[in-house]
Amino acid sequence: MAASSADDAELRRACAAAIGGAGSRQDIVLAIRVAKGRGILEKLGGRVAKPRVLALTAQNSSKGQRPKAFLHVLKYSSGGVVEPAKLYKLKHLAKVEVISNDPTGCTFILGFDNLRSQSVAPPQWTMRNIDDRNRLLLCILNMCREMLGRLPKFVGIDIVEMALWAKENTPAVINQVNTQDGPAASVMTQRDLKVTVEKDLVSQAEEEDMEALLGTYVMGVGEAEAFSERLKRELLALEAANVHALLESEPVIKEVLRGLEAASVCVDDMDEWLRIFNVKLRHMREDIESIESRNNQLEMQSVNNKALIDELDKLLERLRIPSEFAASLTGGSFDEARMLKNVEACEWLAGAICSLEVPNLDPCYAHMRAVKEKRAELEKLKKTFVRRASEFLRNYFSSLVDFMISDKSYFSQRGQLKRPDHADLRYKCRTYARLLQHLKSLDKNCLGPLRKAYCHSLNLLLRREAREFANELRASTKASRNPTFWLEASTGSSQTANSTDTSTVSEAYSKMLTIFIPLLVDESSFFAHFMCFEVPAFVPPGAPTNGTKSESDGNDANDDDLSLMDFDGNNVKSSNNSGELGTLNEALQDLLDGIQEDFYAVVDWAYKIDPLRCISMHGITERYLSGQKADAAGFVRKLLDDLESKISMQFGKFVDEACHQIEKNERNIRQMGVLSYIPRFATLATRMEQYIQGQSRELIDQAYTKLVSTMFATLEKIAQSDPKYADIVLLENYAAFQNSLYDLANVVPMLAKFYHQASEAYEQACTRHINIIIYMQFERLFQFARKIEDLMYTITPEEIPFQLGLSKMDLRKVLKSSLSGIDKSINAMYRKLQKNLTSDELLPSLWDKCKKEFLEKYESFVQLVAKVYPNESIPSVTEMRQILASL
Repeated sequence: MAASSADDAELRRACAAAIGGAGSRQDIVLAIRVAKGRGILEKLGGRVAKPRVLALTAQNSSKGQRPKAFLHVLKYSSGGVVEPAKLYKLKHLAKVEVISNDPTGCTFILGFDNLRSQSVAPPQWTMRNIDDRNRLLLCILNMCREMLGRLPKFVGIDIVEMALWAKENTPAVINQVNTQDGPAASVMTQRDLKVTVEKDLVSQAEEEDMEALLGTYVMGVGEAEAFSERLKRELLALEAANVHALLESEPVIKEVLRGLEAASVCVDDMDEWLRIFNVKLRHMREDIESIESRNNQLEMQSVNNKALIDELDKLLERLRIPSEFAASLTGGSFDEARMLKNVEACEWLAGAICSLEVPNLDPCYAHMRAVKEKRAELEKLKKTFVRRASEFLRNYFSSLVDFMISDKSYFSQRGQLKRPDHADLRYKCRTYARLLQHLKSLDKNCLGPLRKAYCHSLNLLLRREAREFANELRASTKASRNPTFWLEASTGSSQTANSTDTSTVSEAYSKMLTIFIPLLVDESSFFAHFMCFEVPAFVPPGAPTNGTKSESDGNDANDDDLSLMDFDGNNVKSSNNSGELGTLNEALQDLLDGIQEDFYAVVDWAYKIDPLRCISMHGITERYLSGQKADAAGFVRKLLDDLESKISMQFGKFVDEACHQIEKNERNIRQMGVLSYIPRFATLATRMEQYIQGQSRELIDQAYTKLVSTMFATLEKIAQSDPKYADIVLLENYAAFQNSLYDLANVVPMLAKFYHQASEAYEQACTRHINIIIYMQFERLFQFARKIEDLMYTITPEEIPFQLGLSKMDLRKVLKSSLSGIDKSINAMYRKLQKNLTSDELLPSLWDKCKKEFLEKYESFVQLVAKVYPNESIPSVTEMRQILASL
């Protein structure tokens, strides 16, 4: 606490500013620093007392009313300035209590009656010392008496001591307070303090009586020794009087002693009786304790027996087998009308077996004989029911399928394609779906034989449906057979059969897939769910399969609680599902095995009619396969893969046969002109492009690669058989290849690649053939130029005219022999070019190439002559170009 006194003028001014700043017109009577705390909460919480300032203020009221007194609590702000925190009215002050736990006596509590409803304890105020405490409490006391006309209750402090302290410290007490409104009423003066003390101790009348009494008695205390002697004499006289009185009362004392002795005897007798009674009471207490102990044991035993009986009743209730369930489990019928009762019996049996297993059963009951016997009885019931249900379901599946197979109206007949309808079959099977689920929960091993029986029965039905449908599909499809030898050399040039429309073959194959692939997927999914396979589900109920809009066949998965569940064998997330999925795929193999033969038969039939229809069938299969990637059963996807491989193999067989037909051209005797397979390949490629569907481009490109490679290789071999006409054969056939595939090469990248390859080969063959013709007419001229070029690598151009055979005279001879009659030579070159060509369409372009090549060579020759023989004059390039243009 701060060291300043209660009369700190600076503190008063700060309090007046804080209170007056709040809009109040009150006079500061006293302002003093204190510490605010919460007592025991402070010690437990480790909190430190907070510094506060208590200010007592008085406010003069209007006439006829008493003045008001207030107690202000002010706190210090972060800047060290006091500011109002709380305001109390002294008229509500009911008690002032000094805390006894504080040995210094400086801590007290101010109790206000209007705060009694609050659950929080009032704060404790701690002063710096006793003087500050007394100064504050005395000021509160006088303000309550003079301004309010009543006093609060003081606890733990003596008012007389406060009055004496006030008397000794009167100069420290404030007598009057000057305010802005003039001097306030005096609340603490020395005279008032004295009157207050006297009024507190005795009244005025009592004081006057005491003064009169003291005035009648002469104390004689003027001389201390005389007064002391007087007191000694009076004491001796008083003791002598007391001894005399004792001697006079001896008979009375004896009588009292006799009474005391008699009473002592009685007390001894009473003590003896009490000892006897105490022993008896102790024995009685022990007996009562023994009785109570036995009674408690009996009560505990009774409670335990009652609890034991209740537990045994519950256990007996668990062990009891209801008669209606026992009848259903051991000999009840499995008709559809009784399936609900059978399912309820299964549920009860599963629950009863589970309730007799730890932790559902208390371990202390697990080894009881009754529990063991009842568990064995339930196991026997379970085995009996599982055996009966399994036998019934095996016979039921077989009878259902046998009934359908015996009725020919279920299958396709002559002139009528019948879509397989398994709605009634699935509806009847769904009746026993919950029974299968309960059988799995009772005994998982029983599902294996049931699944095999279902697969065997349904496999017969599916294979019969597919065989009848495929047979009628082939019989009802009318299509002429197209030739398989497209590129054979012996075939005539006009192939009218190529225009035959065989689209019905592809439509038949597509219909086969459209009908049976969704059926097989649905059957696989139904089987997986119906036979309680725990596999992940991907396709929501009612979602279309294959990416195509399948027609309704009555197999709606939303008819009851069994929704279709499709799965992908390549996307398994748990090891349990992986093992279950492997078992499912093995079962599906048994369910659907053999049906692929009917699909293969349709493919073989379509291949015999038109081998090129393998392209469209491949595209159809690929489309279905891509639609089954995320939702197909494993076997269905494998079936589509096998179909795709089968179609690819058949088409590959056709391509190999076509390559063999191309290679047969090698065995023919000398061939000139365009080979027959060149234009036929263009016709074949056009037809193949018309058949492309879906993602068959890779298959076609592979066929193009194999066919064209064989064509080019065969062409090269045929050309090499007669080297004299090799270049003519090559350029004519490569030109024919380009002409026939020009349109297709613009839209088919693979054919464009071979088109460019043929173009390069054509250019090379043209160049070789033209060079041969040019050298045949102007051999001496260009040989002379070659000799000059060879020597220019070793000697300078000026030295060349001095070499043997390269003199100026030799140059003139060569020019005369080669260029004299140039018109005839060029005409001979044209005739030579025209003579061996079988196609007149190529002659103009070849002749242009020939003239261009001749001019380039002649220009090179002119440049050499200008370097080596600068003074020799020869026909210029321009003159030669004019000569060629005039011919």
